[in-house]
Amino acid sequence: MNLTLWIATGLLAAVALAGGITKAFVPKERLAEQHGGEWTRGADVGFVKILGALEILAAVGLTLPAVLDIAPVMVPVTAVCWILLMAGAMITHGRLGQFMFVMLNSVYCALAVFVAWGRFGPQPFTG
Repeated sequence: MNLTLWIATGLLAAVALAGGITKAFVPKERLAEQHGGEWTRGADVGFVKILGALEILAAVGLTLPAVLDIAPVMVPVTAVCWILLMAGAMITHGRLGQFMFVMLNSVYCALAVFVAWGRFGPQPFTG
């Protein structure tokens, strides 16, 4: 179970880091041209950059607290925050009729639910 939780956490962290770097460092105009990035057309550039920074922080929060054994409870807390972020992403993509992205975000959300459940419940880092 612990290994499965680590794999799910690693996948989420990789997704968060890739998405965060893209949103934080790719110009908004280029994002808007990409399939799935159309939502950025109506968004303020600052909002897009903040989302990118939050996703980078999520990647850090999903991994470093446990690896460094400093406040490892932050791993499931970050997973809960990721669930909220994915809910917003699903709503945004749903409004644009991008149901493949809704499904993809649903998978990420399910992984985060699994990590939060596992680390708050049967496989906490402390105890």
